[in-house]
Amino acid sequence: MIQGAAGQLRSGPSRSGGRSASKLGYTLLYVVLIGVAVFQLFPLVWLLLFSLKNNQEVFDLPPLSLPMNPRWENYEKVWSAGNISVYFLNSVWITVVATVLTIMLGSLVTFAITRMKWKGSSFVLGLFMVAMMIPVHSTLIPLFSLFNKAGLTDHPVSLILSYVAFNMPITIMILLGFYYTLPREVEEAAVMDGCSVHRVFFRIVLPMTGSVLATTAIINMIYNWNEFIFVNTFISSDMFKTLTVGVQNFIGQYTTDWGAIGATLMISILPILLMFLFLSDRIVEGIAAGSVKG
Repeated sequence: MIQGAAGQLRSGPSRSGGRSASKLGYTLLYVVLIGVAVFQLFPLVWLLLFSLKNNQEVFDLPPLSLPMNPRWENYEKVWSAGNISVYFLNSVWITVVATVLTIMLGSLVTFAITRMKWKGSSFVLGLFMVAMMIPVHSTLIPLFSLFNKAGLTDHPVSLILSYVAFNMPITIMILLGFYYTLPREVEEAAVMDGCSVHRVFFRIVLPMTGSVLATTAIINMIYNWNEFIFVNTFISSDMFKTLTVGVQNFIGQYTTDWGAIGATLMISILPILLMFLFLSDRIVEGIAAGSVKG
C-alpha cells in the first residue's frame, strides 16, 4: 500500500505537468493561428478603406487610416455609371456555365477511365495529366488564331471553351482518387437488375460523388471568376467583358479614379469570398474523401 501511494504521488505531478504543457501548446497554437488570420485579413481591410477614399486621401493618408468622409457613392458610381453591373452578370453566368460543363465532362471522363475497360484509357489519362504542365501564356496566340478562324473572337464561347479545357485536368485528378474509393458492388447490383451504363452513371455514381463535386465546383468557380488573361485577349466588346477586365475602365490616360477601382475590386471579391466561407468545409471533405484509395 505504501508503494501504491508513493506511485500515485509520483504520477500526480507528472500528469498535472503534462496537462499544463498541453494547455500551453494549444494556447500557443491558437495565438499563431489568430496571428495568421489577422495577417490574411489585412489586405481585405486595406482594400475596404481604400475603396471609401478619394484620390487625395489615397495618397495623403496612411494605408489603414479611416477616410475623412467615407465615400459610399464610389460603389453606386461603379455599379451604374461604370457599367460594372453588366460585367458582374457576365462573370456570374460565364463562371456557372463553364463550371457545370467542366464538372459534367470531367465526371464522364473519370467514370470511363475508372469503370470501363477499353484500350487507350491509360494513354488518355496521361494526356490529361500532361496538359496540366502546359503554361496558359503559351496557348494565347494559337487559341486566338483558332477562335478567329472559327468566328468566336469577342464571344463568350471562346472563354467558356478555354476555361473548360484548362480546368479539366485538375478536375479529373481530384475526381480520380474519389472514384477509386467507390464500391463496385453497388454498380454491379444495378447492372444485374438491368440498369444501363447511362443510368448507372446518372442515378448511382453521380449522386455518390456529391462531396467531391462540390470541391471541384468551388475550385473551378474561383479560377473562372478571377481569370483575366483570356478575357483580356479574346474579348473587346463591353457587353461581354467580366469584372476582372472591367476595372480598366477607371484607368485613364491622364487621371485614374482609385476609389472607384477599389470599389470594383471589393465587388469582385465579395461573391467568391462569401461562397468560400459558406462552402469551405466541403472542400476539405471532398479532398479528404478522395485522398485514400481502398
